[in-house]
Amino acid sequence: MVKQTLFITINALVSLGIGFGIWYGICRTSDNPLLVSVYHGGPLVVVLIMVFCMLAAFVVERYLSLYGNAKGKSSVQVFFKKLITLISSDDLDGALAACDKQRGTTANVLRAGLDRYREVKGNSNINSEKRIKLTQSAIEEANALEGPLLERNLIALSTIASIATMVGLLGTTLGMIRAFAATGNVEGGVIDASAMATGISEALINTAGGLLSGIFGIFFYNFFVNKVDAFNYTTDEATFEVLQILKEKEGI
Repeated sequence: MVKQTLFITINALVSLGIGFGIWYGICRTSDNPLLVSVYHGGPLVVVLIMVFCMLAAFVVERYLSLYGNAKGKSSVQVFFKKLITLISSDDLDGALAACDKQRGTTANVLRAGLDRYREVKGNSNINSEKRIKLTQSAIEEANALEGPLLERNLIALSTIASIATMVGLLGTTLGMIRAFAATGNVEGGVIDASAMATGISEALINTAGGLLSGIFGIFFYNFFVNKVDAFNYTTDEATFEVLQILKEKEGI
C-alpha cells in the first residue's frame, strides 16, 4: 500500500513537472502555430498534460504487470498441460517446481493449493473430503490475494480519465467566458477580435485536451478490465480441473 501511494505521488509530481515544462518552456517559445495555440489554452493545459502523462504511466505499469508478472514465464496453456501430467502421475514435487518456474497469477494460485494438498495428503487423521476442502480453501485464499494485484491502478485509470474530461470542460467554459467578455468590451463600435480569438482558442484547446485524455484513459481501462477478466477465467478453469483430478485420486 505504501509503495502504491508512493508510485501515485511520484507519478503526479513528475507529470506536473512535465506538463509545466511543455506548456511554459516549449509551447510559449515555439514558432509552431499549433504549440503556440496550446500555450494560449491557459494554465489548465498544464493540468491536462499532467493528467495525460499520469494516464500513460498507469498504462505502462498495467501492461508490464499483466503481460509480464501476471502472465508468467511461458504460455499458460503449455504450463497447464505439463502440470496436469505431473499431477496425474502423482509427482507433486515436480508440479510445485513447475509452478515456481512458471510464476504468474495462475501458477501462484495453483501452487498454494498443491502445497496444501501435499501437506495433508499423508495425514491419516484427515479424510479425503477434508483434504479436498483444505486444498480448495488454500486456492481461494491465494486467489483472493492475487485478484487485487491484477486490478491495481484500474480505478485510478478510470478516475483520472473522468477528471480529464471535467478539466477540459472547465477550460472550455473559461475560454468561452473570455470570448464573450471580449464581445462586451466594445470600443468605438469595434469588438476586440484578438481577445475574442484568444478565448475561443483557449476553449477549443482545453476541449481537445480533455477529450484526448478521456478517450485514452477509458479505452485502456476497458482493455485492461477485459484482460483481468480473461486471467480470472483462466485461473478458475485451471483450479477447477486440478481439483477434479485430485478428487478422482481421493475417490470422491
